[in-house]
Amino acid sequence: MEHIADLQGYDHILFILTLCGIYPYKEWKSLLILVTAFTLGHSLTLALSVLNIVRVPAEWIEFLIPVTIVSTCVYNLATLNKPIKGGSRVRYAMAVLFGSIHGMGFSNYLRSLLGSESSVLGPLFGFNLGLEAGQLLILAMIFVLHFLFSRLTKVSEYQWKFFLSSAVFGVAFIMALERVGALY
Repeated sequence: MEHIADLQGYDHILFILTLCGIYPYKEWKSLLILVTAFTLGHSLTLALSVLNIVRVPAEWIEFLIPVTIVSTCVYNLATLNKPIKGGSRVRYAMAVLFGSIHGMGFSNYLRSLLGSESSVLGPLFGFNLGLEAGQLLILAMIFVLHFLFSRLTKVSEYQWKFFLSSAVFGVAFIMALERVGALY
């Protein structure tokens, strides 16, 4: 939970913000399923990476993480005029796929925490529980910010989605550009 809420690792917070921050309050059940879909993708590749079944160069993962954020922002902006009612198969697929990429990003961190432990199942399960708890905490903070922002400023849902997705897009795009150099 500490790792996910760490402001130095803000890329995960940005992803959850752009994935979930555009949902209206009444869609909280769909939102919980969306966050869980992200965790499932994340958990699967985290386990596969920690067990050395899947290996992707860290430079590529570090580049692809902001690309997942940029892609989510672009999708949000492309669907601004469409109301969010229930779960979207596209959003769930994005959550699982992009969660998989983010999971590989955490694998090096988790490997360093495990050290020479012989069994990784217990720590892996604990890490994923902490991940889900951290995401739910971030989600709660997003709801509070969204509520306060919309009530205090009287902005429409459209304006909120546009502002949020555009702002996060700008930050993530710069992150992606900064990481391109590490690929070559």
